[in-house]
Amino acid sequence: MKSEFIFLGPPACGKGTQTTRLAEYLRLPHIDTGSLLRAEIKNQTPAGMEAKLYIDKGHLVPVELVSKIIKNRLSQADCKNGYILDGFPRSMGQAEQLTKINNEINKDVEDYKFSAIYFDIDTDILVERIVNRRSCSKCGEIYNLAFKAPKQDGICDKCGGELTQRKDDTKEIAVSRFETYNNETAPLVEYYKNMGVLETIDANGTIDEVWKRLLDIVEKGITKV
Repeated sequence: MKSEFIFLGPPACGKGTQTTRLAEYLRLPHIDTGSLLRAEIKNQTPAGMEAKLYIDKGHLVPVELVSKIIKNRLSQADCKNGYILDGFPRSMGQAEQLTKINNEINKDVEDYKFSAIYFDIDTDILVERIVNRRSCSKCGEIYNLAFKAPKQDGICDKCGGELTQRKDDTKEIAVSRFETYNNETAPLVEYYKNMGVLETIDANGTIDEVWKRLLDIVEKGITKV
Protein backbone atom coordinates (compact mmCIF):
# COMPACT_ATOMS: atom_id res chain seq x y z
CA MET A 1 0.00 0.00 0.00
CA LYS A 2 1.19 3.49 -0.84
CA SER A 3 1.42 5.65 2.30
CA GLU A 4 1.34 9.44 2.17
CA PHE A 5 1.85 11.69 5.19
CA ILE A 6 1.66 15.36 6.04
CA PHE A 7 2.12 16.87 9.49
CA LEU A 8 0.21 19.73 11.07
CA GLY A 9 1.00 21.70 14.19
CA PRO A 10 2.28 25.05 15.44
CA PRO A 11 5.92 26.19 15.24
CA ALA A 12 8.36 24.20 17.43
CA CYS A 13 5.86 21.38 18.08
CA GLY A 14 8.44 18.79 17.04
CA LYS A 15 7.24 17.99 13.52
CA GLY A 16 10.67 18.34 11.93
CA THR A 17 12.37 15.90 14.27
CA GLN A 18 9.64 13.29 13.97
CA THR A 19 9.19 13.54 10.19
CA THR A 20 12.89 12.88 9.63
CA ARG A 21 12.80 9.94 11.98
CA LEU A 22 9.65 8.49 10.43
CA ALA A 23 11.07 8.79 6.92
CA GLU A 24 14.08 6.70 7.95
CA TYR A 25 11.89 4.16 9.75
CA LEU A 26 9.47 3.68 6.85
CA ARG A 27 12.14 4.16 4.18
CA LEU A 28 10.05 6.83 2.48
CA PRO A 29 11.41 10.06 0.97
CA HIS A 30 11.29 13.03 3.33
CA ILE A 31 10.35 16.00 1.17
CA ASP A 32 11.04 19.35 2.79
CA THR A 33 9.31 22.08 0.82
CA GLY A 34 11.86 24.79 1.62
CA SER A 35 14.81 22.60 0.62
CA LEU A 36 12.98 21.51 -2.52
CA LEU A 37 12.39 25.10 -3.60
CA ARG A 38 16.02 26.06 -2.93
CA ALA A 39 17.21 23.06 -4.96
CA GLU A 40 15.03 24.08 -7.91
CA ILE A 41 16.57 27.55 -7.81
CA LYS A 42 20.12 26.23 -7.42
CA ASN A 43 19.66 23.84 -10.36
CA GLN A 44 18.16 26.67 -12.43
CA THR A 45 15.12 24.68 -13.49
CA PRO A 46 12.38 26.64 -15.28
CA ALA A 47 10.16 26.51 -12.19
CA GLY A 48 13.10 27.46 -9.98
CA MET A 49 13.97 30.48 -12.09
CA GLU A 50 10.34 31.60 -12.05
CA ALA A 51 10.23 31.22 -8.26
CA LYS A 52 13.46 33.22 -7.92
CA LEU A 53 11.86 36.19 -9.68
CA TYR A 54 9.30 36.41 -6.87
CA ILE A 55 11.78 35.79 -4.07
CA ASP A 56 14.24 38.41 -5.36
CA LYS A 57 11.44 40.98 -5.23
CA GLY A 58 10.55 39.96 -1.69
CA HIS A 59 7.26 38.41 -2.77
CA LEU A 60 5.77 35.06 -1.81
CA VAL A 61 6.01 32.34 -4.44
CA PRO A 62 2.46 31.78 -5.80
CA VAL A 63 0.64 28.70 -4.57
CA GLU A 64 0.21 27.43 -8.13
CA LEU A 65 3.97 27.51 -8.78
CA VAL A 66 4.86 25.84 -5.48
CA SER A 67 2.22 23.21 -6.18
CA LYS A 68 3.71 22.55 -9.62
CA ILE A 69 7.15 21.96 -8.08
CA ILE A 70 5.70 19.67 -5.41
CA LYS A 71 3.66 17.70 -7.95
CA ASN A 72 6.77 17.10 -10.03
CA ARG A 73 8.61 15.85 -6.95
CA LEU A 74 5.80 13.58 -5.74
CA SER A 75 5.56 12.06 -9.23
CA GLN A 76 9.14 10.80 -9.15
CA ALA A 77 9.95 7.09 -8.90
CA ASP A 78 11.18 7.17 -5.29
CA CYS A 79 7.68 8.25 -4.19
CA LYS A 80 5.95 5.20 -5.68
CA ASN A 81 5.49 3.71 -2.19
CA GLY A 82 4.57 7.04 -0.61
CA TYR A 83 6.13 10.13 0.86
CA ILE A 84 6.46 12.31 3.95
CA LEU A 85 5.77 15.93 3.01
CA ASP A 86 7.16 18.59 5.37
CA GLY A 87 6.23 22.27 5.27
CA PHE A 88 3.24 21.97 2.94
CA PRO A 89 0.37 22.70 3.11
CA ARG A 90 0.28 25.78 5.32
CA SER A 91 -2.96 27.34 4.15
CA MET A 92 -6.36 26.27 2.88
CA GLY A 93 -5.36 27.16 -0.66
CA GLN A 94 -2.30 24.92 -0.43
CA ALA A 95 -4.35 22.10 1.12
CA GLU A 96 -6.82 22.20 -1.75
CA GLN A 97 -3.92 22.14 -4.23
CA LEU A 98 -2.40 19.10 -2.48
CA THR A 99 -5.71 17.26 -2.63
CA LYS A 100 -5.80 17.95 -6.37
CA ILE A 101 -2.19 16.80 -6.77
CA ASN A 102 -2.83 13.54 -4.91
CA ASN A 103 -5.93 12.82 -6.96
CA GLU A 104 -3.89 13.21 -10.15
CA ILE A 105 -0.78 11.24 -9.16
CA ASN A 106 -2.83 8.44 -7.58
CA LYS A 107 -5.36 8.00 -10.38
CA ASP A 108 -3.80 4.65 -11.36
CA VAL A 109 -2.85 3.55 -7.82
CA GLU A 110 -5.04 0.73 -6.53
CA ASP A 111 -4.33 1.05 -2.81
CA TYR A 112 -3.07 4.12 -0.98
CA LYS A 113 -3.64 5.94 2.28
CA PHE A 114 -3.23 9.66 2.95
CA SER A 115 -2.82 10.75 6.58
CA ALA A 116 -2.67 14.20 8.13
CA ILE A 117 -1.10 13.92 11.58
CA TYR A 118 -1.75 16.80 13.95
CA PHE A 119 0.69 17.55 16.78
CA ASP A 120 -1.41 18.87 19.68
CA ILE A 121 0.60 20.76 22.31
CA ASP A 122 0.28 23.56 24.86
CA THR A 123 1.37 27.00 23.64
CA ASP A 124 3.28 27.75 26.85
CA ILE A 125 5.43 24.69 26.27
CA LEU A 126 6.13 25.78 22.71
CA VAL A 127 7.29 29.23 23.79
CA GLU A 128 9.73 27.58 26.20
CA ARG A 129 10.98 25.28 23.43
CA ILE A 130 11.57 28.17 21.07
CA VAL A 131 13.49 30.42 23.45
CA ASN A 132 15.67 27.48 24.51
CA ARG A 133 16.32 26.21 20.99
CA ARG A 134 19.87 26.14 19.65
CA SER A 135 21.27 24.83 16.36
CA CYS A 136 24.73 23.82 15.20
CA SER A 137 26.31 26.35 12.85
CA LYS A 138 28.12 23.53 11.01
CA CYS A 139 25.85 20.47 10.70
CA GLY A 140 22.47 21.94 11.60
CA GLU A 141 21.74 19.57 14.51
CA ILE A 142 18.98 20.96 16.75
CA TYR A 143 19.22 21.12 20.55
CA ASN A 144 17.03 22.45 23.34
CA LEU A 145 18.52 23.64 26.59
CA ALA A 146 15.40 22.52 28.47
CA PHE A 147 15.18 18.87 27.41
CA LYS A 148 17.87 18.07 24.84
CA ALA A 149 20.92 19.97 25.99
CA PRO A 150 24.39 19.35 24.50
CA LYS A 151 26.93 17.51 26.62
CA GLN A 152 29.20 20.56 26.50
CA ASP A 153 27.62 23.99 26.75
CA GLY A 154 27.51 25.71 23.37
CA ILE A 155 29.16 22.82 21.49
CA CYS A 156 27.50 20.32 19.12
CA ASP A 157 27.76 16.69 20.24
CA LYS A 158 27.95 15.46 16.64
CA CYS A 159 30.57 17.65 15.00
CA GLY A 160 31.92 20.03 17.63
CA GLY A 161 30.45 23.07 15.89
CA GLU A 162 29.30 26.18 17.71
CA LEU A 163 25.65 26.26 18.79
CA THR A 164 23.76 29.42 17.96
CA GLN A 165 20.32 30.87 18.61
CA ARG A 166 18.17 32.16 15.77
CA LYS A 167 17.45 35.87 15.98
CA ASP A 168 13.72 35.20 15.77
CA ASP A 169 13.71 32.69 18.64
CA THR A 170 12.38 35.22 21.15
CA LYS A 171 9.20 35.15 23.18
CA GLU A 172 7.70 38.15 21.35
CA ILE A 173 8.32 36.73 17.89
CA ALA A 174 7.14 33.28 18.99
CA VAL A 175 3.78 34.68 20.11
CA SER A 176 3.45 36.49 16.78
CA ARG A 177 4.19 33.27 14.87
CA PHE A 178 1.47 31.45 16.81
CA GLU A 179 -1.02 34.15 15.85
CA THR A 180 -0.11 33.67 12.18
CA TYR A 181 -0.41 29.91 12.56
CA ASN A 182 -3.83 30.15 14.19
CA ASN A 183 -5.10 32.43 11.44
CA GLU A 184 -3.70 30.59 8.42
CA THR A 185 -2.77 27.01 9.27
CA ALA A 186 -4.97 25.86 12.14
CA PRO A 187 -8.10 25.67 9.91
CA LEU A 188 -6.41 22.79 8.09
CA VAL A 189 -7.08 20.60 11.12
CA GLU A 190 -10.82 20.95 10.54
CA TYR A 191 -10.37 20.51 6.77
CA TYR A 192 -8.62 17.15 7.13
CA LYS A 193 -10.90 16.08 9.96
CA ASN A 194 -13.87 16.55 7.65
CA MET A 195 -12.05 14.46 5.01
CA GLY A 196 -11.70 11.65 7.55
CA VAL A 197 -7.90 11.49 7.30
CA LEU A 198 -6.85 13.38 10.45
CA GLU A 199 -4.95 11.69 13.28
CA THR A 200 -4.08 13.61 16.46
CA ILE A 201 -1.22 12.91 18.85
CA ASP A 202 -0.26 14.47 22.15
CA ALA A 203 3.02 16.26 21.37
CA ASN A 204 3.77 17.06 25.02
CA GLY A 205 6.68 15.01 26.34
CA THR A 206 10.13 13.88 25.30
CA ILE A 207 11.13 13.12 21.72
CA ASP A 208 10.99 9.37 22.40
CA GLU A 209 7.58 9.60 24.09
CA VAL A 210 6.12 11.47 21.12
CA TRP A 211 7.83 9.03 18.73
CA LYS A 212 6.11 6.08 20.42
CA ARG A 213 2.72 7.79 20.10
CA LEU A 214 3.42 8.52 16.46
CA LEU A 215 4.32 4.89 15.73
CA ASP A 216 1.15 3.71 17.46
CA ILE A 217 -0.85 5.76 14.96
CA VAL A 218 1.24 5.04 11.88
CA GLU A 219 1.44 1.28 12.37
CA LYS A 220 -2.34 0.93 12.59
CA GLY A 221 -2.63 1.19 8.84
CA ILE A 222 0.71 0.76 7.10
CA THR A 223 3.54 -1.68 6.60
CA LYS A 224 7.19 -0.69 6.21
CA VAL A 225 8.31 -0.78 2.58
